[in-house]
Amino acid sequence: MTYLAAVDVSVEFPLYHSDSRSLKKTLLGRASSRFAQDARHRPVVQALRGISFSLKSGDRLGLIGVNGSGKTTLLRTMSGIYQPWQGHILIDGRLTSLLDPAQGMNTDLTGRENISLRGLFHGFSKTDIARLEADVEDFAELGQFLELPVRSYSTGMMVRLAFAMATAVRPEILLMDEWIMAGDARFMEKAKARIEAMVSAADILVLASHSPAILAEWCTRLMWLEDGKIRAYGEPVEVLEQYLPPSQFAEMQGLLEHGSSSSALG
Repeated sequence: MTYLAAVDVSVEFPLYHSDSRSLKKTLLGRASSRFAQDARHRPVVQALRGISFSLKSGDRLGLIGVNGSGKTTLLRTMSGIYQPWQGHILIDGRLTSLLDPAQGMNTDLTGRENISLRGLFHGFSKTDIARLEADVEDFAELGQFLELPVRSYSTGMMVRLAFAMATAVRPEILLMDEWIMAGDARFMEKAKARIEAMVSAADILVLASHSPAILAEWCTRLMWLEDGKIRAYGEPVEVLEQYLPPSQFAEMQGLLEHGSSSSALG
């Protein structure tokens, strides 16, 4: 069964250019800061502190918090880009991460060439690669731009291609960061339907976003991160009621009741 868990995960980043005694004193003297010292007495940033949770097939976890709260760091740690200095990540299942629009792409190659490379990476046959190309071409709706180098794409076009490629091969665990929200409303409606189809097939979704409405609609649970720690974890509406000012919470509920959260993504 697909499974993803974090067990007491902490991540620190050393500050390599902080040898100045005055700088160390300033950083380490902040009572509420995330700065500390490692075993070699170097200042470090405590990006994540004691994160624990577990997800099983069908779970959809939303990550929310202000910029710098640890959302992207947690996604990168789950995807293996960062290694925790304490604790560990447990994964059972094929994982795909959408943390950067250009992730896994050669921007000097055309969109179609990148699709073929993705198929080769997965060990697909020529027939399977042809099916992959047809699926991505239909979903991304890039037309003749598929024959142009990816470096010439706009951000929105790169989002379409990256999302289409990542979701054409159904992952068991999908990690997504805020950049996916760069799509227009029509694309987001297609993306939503595609993700819902994936999750209904017993996949796990972890999505970091600043959009309360889409998190409430897409996710089965929500994690509020603050200063690298879990501030709240539970049902999306319950966590959002704690996180949002009353007026914004009421506005979000109105969006959900009228089924218009997708149009709020922009």
